[in-house]
Amino acid sequence: MSAPSRRRPPAPTSPALLPPGNSYLQRILNARVYEVARETALTHASKLSKRLANKVWLKREDEQEVFSFKLRGAYNKMAQLTREQRDAGVICASAGNHAQGVALSARKLGCRAVIVMPVTTPQVKIQAVQTLGGEVVLHGDSFTDAYGRAQELQREQGLTFVHPFDDPDVIAGQGTIAMELLRQHPGPIDAIFVAIGGGGLISGIAAYVKALRPEIKVIGVQTTDSDAMVRSVRAGKRVTLNDVGLFSDGTAVKLVGEETFRITRELVDDYILVDTDAVCAAIKDVFEDTRSILEPAGALGVAAIKQYVAATGAKGQTLVAITCGANMNFDRLRFVAERAEVGEQREALFAVTIPEARGSFKRFCELLGPRSVTEFNYRIADAERAHIFVGVAISKREEAAKLARTFTKAGFDTLDLTDDELAKQHVRHMVGGRSELARNERLYRFVFPERPGALMRFLSSMHPDWNISLFHYRNQGADYGRILVGLQVPKGTTAALRDFLATLNYPFVDESDNPAFRLFLG
Repeated sequence: MSAPSRRRPPAPTSPALLPPGNSYLQRILNARVYEVARETALTHASKLSKRLANKVWLKREDEQEVFSFKLRGAYNKMAQLTREQRDAGVICASAGNHAQGVALSARKLGCRAVIVMPVTTPQVKIQAVQTLGGEVVLHGDSFTDAYGRAQELQREQGLTFVHPFDDPDVIAGQGTIAMELLRQHPGPIDAIFVAIGGGGLISGIAAYVKALRPEIKVIGVQTTDSDAMVRSVRAGKRVTLNDVGLFSDGTAVKLVGEETFRITRELVDDYILVDTDAVCAAIKDVFEDTRSILEPAGALGVAAIKQYVAATGAKGQTLVAITCGANMNFDRLRFVAERAEVGEQREALFAVTIPEARGSFKRFCELLGPRSVTEFNYRIADAERAHIFVGVAISKREEAAKLARTFTKAGFDTLDLTDDELAKQHVRHMVGGRSELARNERLYRFVFPERPGALMRFLSSMHPDWNISLFHYRNQGADYGRILVGLQVPKGTTAALRDFLATLNYPFVDESDNPAFRLFLG
């Protein structure tokens, strides 16, 4: 493990020996990041290494002053500006880490910084930017809205825009992470795992690594619901996503940058997609090794390492994850703790139908053997059958399917709900909520922005003949909340329902035919 310092690390080789024409390598070697950023530690994750039978290292960008790598690129961009540009001030659009990086850089350089943030931004992030001296302008529900307003203000006030990722100076600033990493670990490295949002971080790292150590694999990581770069690379052109997942808000980008797409497509070796549960488990893994809590985007690399090892059977390899941020909302930890067990493949969830008779539950529990029951939900609803929602501790994912077969063989109809989002987010908290009054019911999962008036907008958009027959909402401390809604839609109003869903402009999933809903709530 290397001790962190503010000293600029020496280049691992003489510039005279560098490949000619590699402008990014030159930009990275000359990046002015250490006037404000720190050289972060490379930490050996001993517990995770032992469990995976590989040598896992963490490049601790979560230890920067703003708890994110974004400071490097923002400062390097702003340090390159002319005196006239700095005197006029800078502007950016961001809901989090880039905003804090720009604000801190502006304070260091003595210039004005305007930060446009969506109105959905949590107050803790707004206050962090204001504390650093940034002028916060709240506008719109999304980053796209904020970005548009920032461009308007840039033109009106003559400010310089500091892009979060699609700028050569920003990319070069992020590339200094790789410069430190190769100096800190001069021995063999098999692969470096890097989270991708807009692509600035992986572009800088890949540009440096491939110039000096091309044998090292650079593997990009995205979430399954925010995979703009992966889709773009596969399509051979930039692809815009209609919606992005919001759990890993640091990588929730609908359209990657032009320059970052060019670099990533050319230099990155492979890509891995991870889901929310895997990210929650990775947050827990890092906590157990370091006692630090990463934000979801910061844990993507660790989640990908685990998936890579499981898929390839790798043993004894040296694998590095860039832990790129730790700006976690405290309230979100409830969600992380709840989902980590499933993500670690240590909990399986089932819907099991048993006879409504004495001794049935005892007979079911006997099938579990020594395994622990992590959750059990039941309410009497039928004279002959009982539907129970049960969580069971397991040691590996394959046990879930094996258990399901065991239950079925014993005469208990079983559904494996371990990967069912409706079950994990809502049904487990609502078992027993049946009603004979809920006729003509359609069930939808919505993602709502956490802002005043969002619910009223939803309600006022509804057809006057519809009734809300079910409503479940859990605030997980995130920028967006997840809501389950049952709507009683009379026959003949299907077209109006389609229009309502289209104009509401909230991401949604129709869960009306979900078997978990039918068993416990339908």
